[in-house]
Amino acid sequence: MHKVKTIGLVASIAVMLAACNDKRNSFDASGSFEAKETIISSEATGTIKQFNIEEGQTLQAGQAIGYIDSTQLYLKKKQLMAQVGAMLIKKPNISAQLAALHSQLATAQKEKVRITNLVNGSAAPQKQLDDINAQIDVIEKQIKAQKSSLDISTEGISKEAVSVSTSIEQLNDQLAKCKIINPENGTVLTKYTEVNEMTAAGKPLYKIADLSNIILRAYITSNQLAQVKLNQKVKVLTDDGKGGYKETEGTITWINDKAEFTPKTIQTKNERANMVYAIKVKVNNNGVYKIGMYGEIKFQ
Repeated sequence: MHKVKTIGLVASIAVMLAACNDKRNSFDASGSFEAKETIISSEATGTIKQFNIEEGQTLQAGQAIGYIDSTQLYLKKKQLMAQVGAMLIKKPNISAQLAALHSQLATAQKEKVRITNLVNGSAAPQKQLDDINAQIDVIEKQIKAQKSSLDISTEGISKEAVSVSTSIEQLNDQLAKCKIINPENGTVLTKYTEVNEMTAAGKPLYKIADLSNIILRAYITSNQLAQVKLNQKVKVLTDDGKGGYKETEGTITWINDKAEFTPKTIQTKNERANMVYAIKVKVNNNGVYKIGMYGEIKFQ
């Protein structure tokens, strides 16, 4: 009797396992979850003075999270600003420097009027009028030459000041890059550096990923290609930890146009030798799905 019960129990377990295997085999594809990961690098060189993030922390785009020492850049900016001020003081006052010649010209023009009246009344010779006209011509040429020289000097100083001002703008840009500003919404996955460590432009600071929408990368066979299309809704299933499955809806956002060998994560060598096509399924994530977690899909 005991032997019969044992045989019955074994048979029941076998049926349950078979049912379970049938259920698992009913999935159309499987894969693992991933996210778009972005490595944020330093844009400046120097000592990190503040770096307020921790792994697992959620950050917002535009959030200030620290800064890099910018003392030398600030002092260089002050030096260049003083240099611009010194240059601008050297710009000549054109109207003041030409005032004396304009006064001489005005006096000569009045004298010309007086002599012209005398010549017209035959009270002065024509030579006096010719002489005053020649004097006026000389003064006008002096004014023109000096103004040209002063204009060239002013333009040269202005161009030098613009060049230094451009250097100041470059320093402003470098000073801005000393502030560590998070560029996108997401969760900090990895932190690569700490406060008081030296960093350099291009050196990674941390890795971030937006986990609010997560991607299930799954693999399908060539026979299944006809069943899928972009923006298609599919069922996404994951283990719920209680022997069952948690089900949600996902959207196919990408289908690889080239076949590849099945990834090594697939259990058997025979399955790994098959050629498959990768697809990406976008799933809204409320914190349940983690990078690296396995999932399976079923076409609706």
